[in-house]
Amino acid sequence: MMNDLARYVDIQALTIRLIDFLPNLGAAAIILAVFWIGFGVVRRPLVAALEKMDFDETLRDLLVDKLCRYAVMLIGVVMAADQLGINVGAALAGLGVAGIAIGFAAQDSVANVIAGILIFGDKPFQVGDWIETEGQYGKVSDITLRSTRIRTARNTYVVVPNKRIIDQTLENYSKHGALRVDVPLGIAYKENVSEARKVLLDAVKRLDGLSAEHEPDVVVTELGDSSVNLAVRAWIDSGDQNQATLFRVLETSKTALNEAGIEIPFPHLQLFVDDVQERVWKGLSSVPGLSVARSDRAAI
Repeated sequence: MMNDLARYVDIQALTIRLIDFLPNLGAAAIILAVFWIGFGVVRRPLVAALEKMDFDETLRDLLVDKLCRYAVMLIGVVMAADQLGINVGAALAGLGVAGIAIGFAAQDSVANVIAGILIFGDKPFQVGDWIETEGQYGKVSDITLRSTRIRTARNTYVVVPNKRIIDQTLENYSKHGALRVDVPLGIAYKENVSEARKVLLDAVKRLDGLSAEHEPDVVVTELGDSSVNLAVRAWIDSGDQNQATLFRVLETSKTALNEAGIEIPFPHLQLFVDDVQERVWKGLSSVPGLSVARSDRAAI
């Protein structure tokens, strides 16, 4: 078998070429090792510098451990490939053309990455905050350059592209600590506002989980079409209790008003009809199909 192989392959020439190639292969390996070790050397001072500049921890990890590392190793691979005799220029030109095509096809992804950098820079929220955006209310479980992941109050996992977060209004329930929960309700016009306020405050103050540093209060927010609209305003220490507290205060308020005999009216509209003058009836009688007999007028 070796004789058959030797018939088609010049073993001696192949060995000589392999020996000649070994220095280039060794040089390529050394270059890769130098770049890998160099990244490890500069990583720690780079992280320290970003910490002093108050960069978010997640952003630091993305910039240093991903973008910077990949960039350094890419340069190392290019230089190592040049030692192996690969036409790096032609390869880079091909990658450049491919990069342009990919860039046009991935405009939304690029926009999300830019939005992610803005989120890390502006810090409208951070991991662990309770926020509401895009109609989703929940706790931020992770932030990446492309998207923000939210664990909702229903324990569902929602992924929101960063571009949509930047373009929409975002409400952060954890940014400033204590949070006020406004619970709207209405009472009938015939009811006494001061009495309703006393009933509501007595009921709300008995609830657990409210902030001890802020007293709840009740204010009149509007004189509506069919009710005097109030707002029961209670404070909580943490944004994660926002919805739960709203539900408890609303139910407690409804029960307290019912027990006190204070009416919570249905939306309604009251019409007052004044006396219709004779000349109006005469005008209606002249319209075909709208003639009204005198007896019918009396009934109306």
